Amino acid sequence: MTPHELVAVLEKHERWLKKRTGGARANLTMVNLEGSNLSGVDLMQGKLSGANLSHCDLTNANLSNADLFAAHLTKADLSGCNLYRADLRGAHMRGVKLKRANLKEADLRGGALLYGGGGGKGGKGVDFIRSDLTGSDFDDASLNNANMSGADLTDATMNGADCEGALLTGATLMRAVMKSCNLANADLRGSNLSGVNLQGAVLRNANLAGAMLAGANLRNADLQGAKLEGADLAGADTTGANLARSAENFSVQIQQALHSHYTWINTGGSMGARADLSGADMAHIDLSGVNLSGASLKNANLAGAKMRECLLIMCDISGAILTGTDFTGAILDGANLRGANLQEARLDSAGIGWVDVKGSDGKPTGRLWAANLTGSNLTGASCVRTNLRGANLSECDFTNADLTGAILTDANIRDTRFTGANLAGASLPPPPDDD
Repeated sequence: MTPHELVAVLEKHERWLKKRTGGARANLTMVNLEGSNLSGVDLMQGKLSGANLSHCDLTNANLSNADLFAAHLTKADLSGCNLYRADLRGAHMRGVKLKRANLKEADLRGGALLYGGGGGKGGKGVDFIRSDLTGSDFDDASLNNANMSGADLTDATMNGADCEGALLTGATLMRAVMKSCNLANADLRGSNLSGVNLQGAVLRNANLAGAMLAGANLRNADLQGAKLEGADLAGADTTGANLARSAENFSVQIQQALHSHYTWINTGGSMGARADLSGADMAHIDLSGVNLSGASLKNANLAGAKMRECLLIMCDISGAILTGTDFTGAILDGANLRGANLQEARLDSAGIGWVDVKGSDGKPTGRLWAANLTGSNLTGASCVRTNLRGANLSECDFTNADLTGAILTDANIRDTRFTGANLAGASLPPPPDDD
């Protein structure tokens, strides 16, 4: 199409939009416009399916409600473009610029094309084309309620983008940069978010069931109310994230073990069974106020879990991953925490001291069983007013921990490290005898 022909199409389209005589809806289906300057053009409701718009300048253009099915937009500049409710199914958008673009309710799913040949004379088949948005720039774009199900957004940038209510089921967002992106109420079921940067992103009430979040950056992200059933968070950085998963979001085996333990506790051991969750992955689980006394959590992953005011008396939590876990007000008297990783954990007002062992008749035997934290890593932990009286803290590392007002009376602190720790108001035992 020559420039003169294109200008004529645009003029007739403008008349059609204004319902004037001589107007005609723009039909640029399969037309090759590669590299054209279409900045500010008004092609609202235009027909551009299959058109080649690669490397075009479409900045601030109006393509709302346009038919761009399977269009080629590779490395086109659509910054500030209005694509409200545009049909972009199966579009080729690798490396496209969409900064500040309006993609509200746009359809960016894959699409199916009929093709001839094969299967004999006149044979036809269907070719499903996945929307390719690899490396695209969506910074500050509006994608409210956009449908990007199954789209390939690998290495895309969506910093500050508004994707509230967007459909991203089965989408690939590997290594995408989505800092401060708004994904509230978005549907991300089964999506691949491996290595994605969601620092400071809003994921309130988002559906992340079955999503792959391995190695993702979720620092300071807001995940309140997010559904994470079956989500893979292996290696994800959740520092400062508002992330909590109820027991219902975990495997049936974990749920059954917790339920049986609850029965075991409440029937004095006559029914149910003591929970054995050794090695279980329960990262970010919310068990606040739950009684897990006597349970085995050996080598379990409870990173970022909420265990506030839990009863964990005589629990075996040795070797467990407890980084960033919140034990505020919890009772861990007599618990075995030997070799546990409690970096950045919160243990404010928790009790981790002695427990009076009872006999078979339920009466105290007078024998005290101390909590064992031998070799545990508590670097950077918050232990404000924590009661560690009588605990075995041998070879513990409290480097840069906050022990303000903590009680360590009668504790074993042989070879314990307190480098950089805040010990203001703490009650410490006398230094251990070198002999």
